[in-house]
Amino acid sequence: MKRILLRSGKSPFDVLPVEEALHRDVIATNSGNLIFSDAAHKILTTPDTEVVSNSMRTEVAAAGRINEEYDAFVVPLANAFRPTFEPALQRLTRLINKLRIPVVVLGVGAQAGIDQDTARLKAMEPTVRAFCSAVLEHSASIGVRGEFTEKYLTDMGFRDVEVIGCPSMFLHGDRLTVEKRAPSLTPESRIAVNGSHTAVRSGGLHRIITRTHAHYPNLRYIGQNLTDAKQLYWRDVNSSAGRVTQMPTHPDHPMYREDKVRVYMDPVTWMDDLRDFDYSFGSRIHGNIAALLAGTPATVLAFDSRTLELCRYFEIPHRLLSEVPADLDPADLYEEADFGPLTGNHRERFERFTGFLDKNGLQNTFTHGDGGAAFDKKLRSLTFPAGVRPWNDADLASLTSRFGWLQQRIGEVEAHNTELKRELARNRAGAKVAAKAAMVTPSIYRRARRAVGKPLRRALKPSK
Repeated sequence: MKRILLRSGKSPFDVLPVEEALHRDVIATNSGNLIFSDAAHKILTTPDTEVVSNSMRTEVAAAGRINEEYDAFVVPLANAFRPTFEPALQRLTRLINKLRIPVVVLGVGAQAGIDQDTARLKAMEPTVRAFCSAVLEHSASIGVRGEFTEKYLTDMGFRDVEVIGCPSMFLHGDRLTVEKRAPSLTPESRIAVNGSHTAVRSGGLHRIITRTHAHYPNLRYIGQNLTDAKQLYWRDVNSSAGRVTQMPTHPDHPMYREDKVRVYMDPVTWMDDLRDFDYSFGSRIHGNIAALLAGTPATVLAFDSRTLELCRYFEIPHRLLSEVPADLDPADLYEEADFGPLTGNHRERFERFTGFLDKNGLQNTFTHGDGGAAFDKKLRSLTFPAGVRPWNDADLASLTSRFGWLQQRIGEVEAHNTELKRELARNRAGAKVAAKAAMVTPSIYRRARRAVGKPLRRALKPSK
């Protein structure tokens, strides 16, 4: 049995209470991460291969154990070539340099503005070079999201670079069915909208959301950030993101008060809910990929290079957020969206992706297994928490769940503090012993030196 260590926040089969998922940050600050890591987990699971999540732990000291216990380390990444991710990229590089097993990177991307200017990435170029060099010492090629990232790396001199997109789009293998269920949207249509904090705050998306909310009463906003989820579940507005009152996840926003906001801790519930919607749009690439995987039409309002290159590669309907008017009607986006190229060319992209896996010695469930049937069956046997929704009520069940978890955490903290006090007391006792030893050691040393010195001096004294 081959064992693969997968970089991911959690296994797709880990069912966690919302409080625990938020506390552990299993989404690694963005729930979109679980869309592509869960897909990678499914794709790589075969009768001969077990996939194990590393829970996002990059422990350089664990390299020896990883070499002994696993046959490969697979690293699905998104916009990893960005300044804020540089320390994490450096840790990954240090770990990879100590590994003796294959290391395969799936879908890494560079992040720049919509103009695709890489000037802001210049300072971290040595880090990117070191990372790619380390990966290519352990694999045949490195898989990137799109042509922009491919050019970014080839301009540095790397040649073994392949455009494979994002593994999330291959959750269902070579099958991808997306169809419009109605000729046009109406005020009664169920619409999902999404957007990053930057797109909402400075990209003008908040005006589009406000207008859409006024005309489509069944609108739902789907957030993705950890801060979004905490605002919904704990009404936590103490972070820097808590000052962005334009976000529907903020308690002061009307959509929050109307219970028209969700954040999902598990992709399965996310896609299940989107299956009942008529349309999805917004600046979040994986928010809209989740809709497409559920068979729901979606349009991306591309805001930067990372969203734009994936849209272009997969031929996802998209517009530039900077070019859409503030009075945009999603019905216009819906009408112009053509999903023919997306679905019609999907098999070709899938075969390119599996070819990349083959080249790097990785089997996939669609070619070498049951097509993910066992994976899906196991997933459906589990009951995952529903999407996190606004905390507008004060019913007993809601309070019991939250305060019960808080009480448990208080107990754990108290037990931890008690153990720390005991350890501190032991250390103090040890320090006293050491201090006493330090006090007597000089006198003992001097007496011993004199005792040994006399016979040595006699022995060394020249004979007459």
